[in-house]
Amino acid sequence: MVTTAHVPQQGFTRRHSLAMLASSLVLAACHGKGDEAVLKVASQKGGTKSLFLAAGVLEDMPYRIEWAEFPAAQHLLEALGSGAVDVGLVGDAPFQFAYQSGSPIKAITAHRASPRPSEALAIIVQDKSPFRTLTDLRGRSVATTRGSVGHYLVLRALDQAGLPLDSIRFSWLAPGDAKAAFDSGAVDAWSIWVPYLAAARIEHARILADGHDLVQGYGFEVANEAAIARKRSLLADFAGREARALAWLSAHRADYAAVLARETGLPLDIARITADKNVRRPVPMDAQVIADQQLVLDTFRRAGDVRSPRALADAFLDIRAA
Repeated sequence: MVTTAHVPQQGFTRRHSLAMLASSLVLAACHGKGDEAVLKVASQKGGTKSLFLAAGVLEDMPYRIEWAEFPAAQHLLEALGSGAVDVGLVGDAPFQFAYQSGSPIKAITAHRASPRPSEALAIIVQDKSPFRTLTDLRGRSVATTRGSVGHYLVLRALDQAGLPLDSIRFSWLAPGDAKAAFDSGAVDAWSIWVPYLAAARIEHARILADGHDLVQGYGFEVANEAAIARKRSLLADFAGREARALAWLSAHRADYAAVLARETGLPLDIARITADKNVRRPVPMDAQVIADQQLVLDTFRRAGDVRSPRALADAFLDIRAA
């Protein structure tokens, strides 16, 4: 884990004054509570950490952030469920999959891609592959991570094409292993997201089905229930900083890409594509968001991948409204 450094103030503005006031209130809330003055934040492939660094929202931190990086949402959610980390950003499909599996977590903020980008999530095949449609993949293997947005995309694509769920064979692999299998030809297709998708496209991949019209573009900051109980003020402050960072990102994608490349080791061209696909905006955690998530849950349930009766509405708690 990497601990953030404090960033010195540059000038004194009304914005800084308000930020200092809010920070002092958070600091008072966590003063003298040891671990409760530390927020353990999970980041996928450097995404959240790079965004916060690039946007400069780590100034005047009244608590310490410890960052942990994960290659995919499933690994991040496992850490969240165990309490190894307090909060982390994931897509709606892996969140629903983990929550319905009984994980002690809740979504505390909601974001949505605006507009929903193409080529941010796709089912891909090799450039020279004979497969041109999803129907061509009947009986073939598709690599993805179980419970991921890639898994969800395949289920939605099969439904849209009117194909039965057993039309393809899933090969459950983490992104790194899936890339190796895809490159070697051990699997016929790969359902994957950026930055992995961007790299594959540049190297030798062709899109068979895009997620633009099949996924809703939601992401959630998800927190462990114990962290919500003990670090509520820290989580609310973190959510506010993230909202400011996302507002900054819409006009500073190149700056974000540069930091993302430096933090993760991604080639700059891949980081730029990833930045372009990562523009999203906070949305209220309202009845519409919850209703939209019913499609995600129903899709997994029809496939037999989720059998839990946990109430959908209980998965959400707006930390900034509470």
